Amino acid sequence: MKRAFDLVSASVGLILLSPLLLPIVFLIWIYDFGSPFYRAPRVGKSGRMFPMTKLRSMVINADKSGVDSTASSDSRITPVGSFVRGTKLDEIVQLWNVVRGQMSLVGPRPNVPREVALYTSQEKNLLSVRPGVTDMASIVFADEGEILDGFDDPDLAYNQFIRPWKNRLGLLYVEHATVLLDVRLIVLTVLQLVSRELALRRVSSLVGRLGAPKELQQVCLRVEPLRAAPPPGASHVVVSREQRIGES
Repeated sequence: MKRAFDLVSASVGLILLSPLLLPIVFLIWIYDFGSPFYRAPRVGKSGRMFPMTKLRSMVINADKSGVDSTASSDSRITPVGSFVRGTKLDEIVQLWNVVRGQMSLVGPRPNVPREVALYTSQEKNLLSVRPGVTDMASIVFADEGEILDGFDDPDLAYNQFIRPWKNRLGLLYVEHATVLLDVRLIVLTVLQLVSRELALRRVSSLVGRLGAPKELQQVCLRVEPLRAAPPPGASHVVVSREQRIGES
């Protein structure tokens, strides 16, 4: 039933949104005459690799820098790319991955191999379902680029401040995944475009009904600064190699 819902909804979505996407595709192409699409290697269900399609928001060969997490002020982002990232339009073409069966409309966001290699045994449960275009964490951390602004090492900051809460939300979804929950999260994803504050309150209420601890419910409200925390299934906060050397 979930696969049928994904296939029909993604197909209809691509058709309806094509008049919006085509002008943006042209603007990305004319900026530097490079491909308007970026096929990002991601880890999918059961650990299988797949090319996740996105509208290209960065300069050509930006992925050669070795940095996986992106702050909103990253110099690799093009002017058109800044717009598509801010409006999340770069993610819409992932409906094609949904049609192909590599992704679902709703599910934990797919990650790069280097990040998946750091997963704890508990986090590996995220790979038991198809990754999604959106989920609870996509709403709560829609401003991920702004969160990472100002950090010298965005990847380390991601692992300390975002990954722990993001993956807790992902695991909560895996535990309670239903088509009805998918519909609710799609509605909340659209709602955040109108009122992010209301969407965050609804997400916080939803995770509470799903049995999440108060701490995670509070994080979903995003009214307080994020604090560093250990990833699910780990006892220590992720630290950099330099920090480990300094502590030894």
